[in-house]
Amino acid sequence: MAQYDYDLFVIGGGSGGVRASRMAAAAGARVALAEEYRMGGTCVIRGCIPKKLFVYASNFSEDFHSALGYGWSVGETRFDWPTLIANKDKEIARLEGLYRRNVEAAGVTIFGDRAVFEDEHTLLLLNEGRRVTAGTILIATGNSPTREMGTSHIVPGGDLCITSNEAFHLERFPERILIAGGGYIALEFAHIFHGLGAKVSLVYRGEKPLRGFDDDLRDAVMDSMKRRELDVLLGCEFTKVERRGSCLHAETNKGGVVECDQIMLAIGRQPNTASLHVEKAGVRLGKRGEVVVDEYSKTSAANVYAIGDVTDRLQLTPVAIHEAMCFVKTVFDRTPTAPDHEHVPSAVFTTPEIATVGLSEQKALMLGHAVDVYKSTFRPLKHTMTGSEERSLFKLVVDAKTGTVLGCHIFGWGAAEIVQMAAVVMKMGAKKADFDATVALHPTAAEELVTMRVKSYSKEATS
Repeated sequence: MAQYDYDLFVIGGGSGGVRASRMAAAAGARVALAEEYRMGGTCVIRGCIPKKLFVYASNFSEDFHSALGYGWSVGETRFDWPTLIANKDKEIARLEGLYRRNVEAAGVTIFGDRAVFEDEHTLLLLNEGRRVTAGTILIATGNSPTREMGTSHIVPGGDLCITSNEAFHLERFPERILIAGGGYIALEFAHIFHGLGAKVSLVYRGEKPLRGFDDDLRDAVMDSMKRRELDVLLGCEFTKVERRGSCLHAETNKGGVVECDQIMLAIGRQPNTASLHVEKAGVRLGKRGEVVVDEYSKTSAANVYAIGDVTDRLQLTPVAIHEAMCFVKTVFDRTPTAPDHEHVPSAVFTTPEIATVGLSEQKALMLGHAVDVYKSTFRPLKHTMTGSEERSLFKLVVDAKTGTVLGCHIFGWGAAEIVQMAAVVMKMGAKKADFDATVALHPTAAEELVTMRVKSYSKEATS
């Protein structure tokens, strides 16, 4: 039997790579991991965690206003961007250190280096100029923001724009910011900067943001953005960016010009496979550069696997962690385990937030389900004394024949916390009758899920 330096070598120190390396080491494997930037990956360093901290910061402006309705006089308020950045950096450094210590404590060797393939069992550590071998190699390199709009279309002056990566490290707060995109990152940062006091313009070339989400959720967030006076330009994209003095000017395809301090591109993400030389190991890539894998996360090379965003399956941190655990069970526990991508909850941390699990109404119909739809829209109790016109939306999509709950969709405060628990019961195959038989917890927003007894409408399958 061939001897290798390690039983497993993981490329990438993000959530998926960290979990896989720790679990494999716990199973008795000799494990090494290479991370060229910082431990924790996108989620910890420049994604989920710092973004959620920014969301918390942006919510205070509304909380201060709401306090008046409850008899609190807050007084003069002032937001300081450098303080937020400094405190965020301190927390991220703490988390990074925790990730590193946990990996090392598991017995994993960490290389602060970039690893590239030389063959199916050999990697070159570029900084050290050192070659290492492994019986199994796991690609967990994630993805990164793209600056291309459409198919290989780069906007002239696009190098003057920032992406979500740079948004976490701006020296100055942008009083006016233009954000391009209609996905969850674009909408989250639009609400973040708006809540912190910036004038925000959102440019999206489609008819409605959040493609793939339930249409009622998309409409709800659009109505909310209009009430908040966020400037949303639909069916629009910019064709040229240039600096004029201290300002950036973006020309749009509709003949307009938007003047701002920063332009942020949130138009998509691409798998981090460039320069990995995966072809030397016989690993096949897809059209977008994603690593093509089978149901067990195995690539076209017998000993090479891939998990997380680099595979372009479901781009969610908990999914990468789940895939990591399945990988270890398959390879090191000798128990073939395929990741389960059904009923995965997700959230968009707008203000208020969106959360969803299961099928949208549109997807359910396309998949052949006749559906019964239950919907409730209302003003949250908290805002009955604040003057806010914000409305929450709760929606259940139910299979008309079996009564099984196919989808749960919420727009409103605390949506993510509610949907996390809804995902549990839906994973268990809950029916609408199970929701109806559950006693409500009052007064809460979540009780709407168990008190919506009157069907809003029914639809027949479209396929």
